[in-house]
Order: sequence, then C-alpha cells, then structure tokens
Amino acid sequence: MNTPALSVVIPVYNEEQGLAALFARLYPALDALGIAYEVLFVNDGSRDRSAAILREQYQRRPDVTRVILLAGNFGQHMAILSAFAQCRGQRIVTLDADLQNPPEEIGRLLQKMDEGYDYVGGVRRQRQDVSWRRHASWMMNRIRERITHVVMTDQGCMLRAYSRDIIQAINHSQEANTFIPALAYTYARNPGEIEVAHEERAAGESKYSLYKLIRLNFDLVTGFSLMPLQIFSLVGVGLSLLSALFVIYLALRRILLGPEVDGVFTLFGILFFLIGVLLFGIGLLGEYIGRIYQQVRQRPRYLIDTILQSPDEQPPAAALLSRPETHS
Repeated sequence: MNTPALSVVIPVYNEEQGLAALFARLYPALDALGIAYEVLFVNDGSRDRSAAILREQYQRRPDVTRVILLAGNFGQHMAILSAFAQCRGQRIVTLDADLQNPPEEIGRLLQKMDEGYDYVGGVRRQRQDVSWRRHASWMMNRIRERITHVVMTDQGCMLRAYSRDIIQAINHSQEANTFIPALAYTYARNPGEIEVAHEERAAGESKYSLYKLIRLNFDLVTGFSLMPLQIFSLVGVGLSLLSALFVIYLALRRILLGPEVDGVFTLFGILFFLIGVLLFGIGLLGEYIGRIYQQVRQRPRYLIDTILQSPDEQPPAAALLSRPETHS
C-alpha cells in the first residue's frame, strides 16, 4: 500500500458553488510541494450537487483523489473522523471547503512541523468574518481556556496539521462527541501555532450559526472538564448557607417583631433567583448525563455509503463503518 507524505482532509456540505474554485487552487498548491499526497473529500450528506461534483473531480485526478460519501449528515467533526480512519499520510492537514483558509498555506504548516512540532494549529490573521462572529469567538476562547486548560488561540480555524501518531490516538478514542482540535492538543507532545491568511468565503454561506457555536462550546467544555459541575457545586453550597442564614434571620424577626406582610415580593425575588440557579444546574447536569447516554448506546458515529478510490487501494481497517464500497 502506498504511503503518501501528506493527506489533506476536506469535509464538504452543500458547497457546490465553491468547489470549482477550491479544485483550481488546491491541486496546484499541493503539486508545488513536491511530495506524494492524497486528498480526501468527505461529502457529509449534502443536499445539492456536491457529491456529483466530487465524483467528477475523482475521475479527473484518481491518482491523488479519494472521496468518502457518508450515508447522511453527521456533522463536520464526524466527517473528519471518517477521513482520519481512512487516510494514509504521515502528516494530515484539515481544510475547509469554503477557501476562507487558503490551501497555499498548507506548506507553511508543514514547515512548522519540520521544526519538531507534532501538531500545528492555524491562527487566522485579519479575520474576514462579521463582527459578531469575531467577538463571540474571542469570548468562547477565553471561557474555554479557563475551564478546560486547552490552549488554542483560534479554536475556529480548520486549517491544522497533525502527525500520524496523533491521528492514530484520535482514531482509538471512541467518544460519541468530541472536538478534534482540543483532543489532538491533549495528545500532542509538542503543539504549536502559526498565523495563517484568512479570506472571505468564496461562495455559499456559513454552516455555523450563533446557536451552533454555543452548542459546540458546550460540547467542548463538558467533554474536557468537570469544572462546570464543581463550580455549580460550590455555588450550591454558598447559596445553601446564605439561605439558611436568611431563614434564621426571618425566624428571629418574626419572634421579635411579630408577623408582617412587608417583604413578600423580596422573598419572591429571592425564590425566583434560587429556582433559576437550580434550573441552570439541572441543565448543566443534563449535558453530562446526555454525553453518558450517547456513549452507552454505542451507536456508529457515522455511516459510510461509498468510498471512491483506485481499485488497488484498499481502505485500512476502521471501526464504525457501514457499507464501504470501492470504485475505479
């Protein structure tokens, strides 16, 4: 089996408008590196013509192109994990299909790895996103660093390079939900970062809404730290002590001054506050219990419908795959 020096993994979801521009820049940039490479496109259940366009591109460059067609939409990270299970390169680079991270920057990530780094993350320079996305990303990064101690300057940048050892460790992690860059950071012996260019989206629209970004960070925090539960436990202890002191104060006041109606609305306000804290804690606990529920079901994280690759290239053994096929 051929072992290329580089595997480039690109998840695709409803990107038909920008794929031609991606092909026009990606392959010349990789050819210029002068090394053996492969490109793995993962169609994550696109509803447009993305799968057909990827099939056509495979037919144009079958020597370096492989296409994984998933049997549904499983999300960006599951699509990347499906490619990690199939890739053969000694170094693996992930890249978005929207050209916001230029493929010409891949060479700079590999140069950084030549310095001894086994994981290199990209940090977007002069981000071209709208203002609310930049501020939301900054806030989420600060919260995540404090809670999980996973240090990533730009967690939203998909342009990242991984060594084969880290990819193998990720493939052996059978978590139902995971955030790949953070998981790779925990496995890396010598992680590094570099600034990379950032461009406006070539075509189409972003798949990440504000809600999805918040959900992503909930998954990240609950997947890598117990600190939220510990903080809530401390808050619960503190509120319990304050409530006990307040009950004692009300009892003494009733004994010394007699019953009174004044302060009823204050009590309601305090009660509503405590109920809000309680509901927040239940929701937080539900996040952790939900992760346990998903894990114990042991359902496949993704299902592969078809793999387009040369007939002499048999895919490596990988768990949680369904109906793999090989086409010439």
